[in-house]
Amino acid sequence: MRVQDLMTRPVLTVPATAAAEDAWNLMRAQRVRHLVVSNNNRVVGVLSDRDAGGLRGSAARRNRTVAELMTRQVVTVSPAATIRQAANLMRGRSIGCLVVTRRDRIAGIVTVTDLLELIGRGVERPVASAARRTLNHRTPHRKRHQSAGVW
Repeated sequence: MRVQDLMTRPVLTVPATAAAEDAWNLMRAQRVRHLVVSNNNRVVGVLSDRDAGGLRGSAARRNRTVAELMTRQVVTVSPAATIRQAANLMRGRSIGCLVVTRRDRIAGIVTVTDLLELIGRGVERPVASAARRTLNHRTPHRKRHQSAGVW
């Protein structure tokens, strides 16, 4: 399975000049934990709910812009990468999302939640043959003996 089969699109983006409180409200309204910070459809950063201070971080967001709180070192992945490669990249760097890019343009996003949903529902695999083969084997005949003693 490839990243392009799992990624979420369209991606919620915000400009770097947006108010941090507005970005937080967008995350809460859309029920997401990551926003891609973009400039002309090019990735310049990622704002996570942790970057924004979480539920009790209103003081951290007050009078600040997204550019002040965002993570600038964005890890990107190609849509053709495998799910295993994406999961190992996220695990190795201890990050919660990967931005999927195609020719330096935002194509989608893959989060830990997407990977957990995939594991939870399981990957459907094609069946090799439609008809099930029956097992033909013989077992030796055994006589049933009744015990004469008391248990």
